[in-house]
Amino acid sequence: MSGTNGDRRDRPEPIVAIDGPAGAGKSTVSRRVAERLGYLLLDTGALYRSIALAALRAGVELGDEQALGRLATELAEHRAIQFGRSPAEPAVSLRGEDISEAIRAQSIGNAASRISAFAAVRTALLSLQRTFAASGGVVAEGRDMGTVVFPDAEAKFFLTASAAVRAERRYRELLGRGQPASLEQVRQEVIERDERDSRRAVAPLRQAADACLIDASELGVDQVVDRIVDGVRSLDKPPPGS
Repeated sequence: MSGTNGDRRDRPEPIVAIDGPAGAGKSTVSRRVAERLGYLLLDTGALYRSIALAALRAGVELGDEQALGRLATELAEHRAIQFGRSPAEPAVSLRGEDISEAIRAQSIGNAASRISAFAAVRTALLSLQRTFAASGGVVAEGRDMGTVVFPDAEAKFFLTASAAVRAERRYRELLGRGQPASLEQVRQEVIERDERDSRRAVAPLRQAADACLIDASELGVDQVVDRIVDGVRSLDKPPPGS
């Protein structure tokens, strides 16, 4: 895990980067870590899901990189996507509309994975993500937070789990939301998404060299959250013998 006080530059609080594959539990873990630390949650996956939702609503083809890039640039320039800073606010809003639930549909997730491979879309959102975290005190969740977006983050974690475990979790999540789902189909989609995210030419999914690996296959959410929170809080502790 990266994390010397000298890396913080002018940030009063650290940036916590949590990366990992789909279904590893990043969203739940990141939200709870942010709550425990009193930090803003920057759900970058939600950014791409928001772009995907906006594209589908506008009838933009998911294979049209130029059109998607223009849409993402427009939304970024107008700060049309916002994250709530309190429980009273929508977790994610698009042009003032609460889309927190709408973007969690499996179809939106698959669409987001497709468009996130486009350089034009990632470039449009890069500066927006960095603006959100300029002062630190942020938990940034995604797939390239510690490698591309915030390579100087003080605390980096790579959260993963076996494909079988991630598929089961995603399957139960969809059923819990009342969405029809097939466990085998979800498992296949998890495998295909892993392949797509890790092989894409732009910002592929990979663990940062200085990130702490956490395999959550046999860990509960609270255990994972405790490990990350303890790791972040240890940044302010002097090394033994100092």
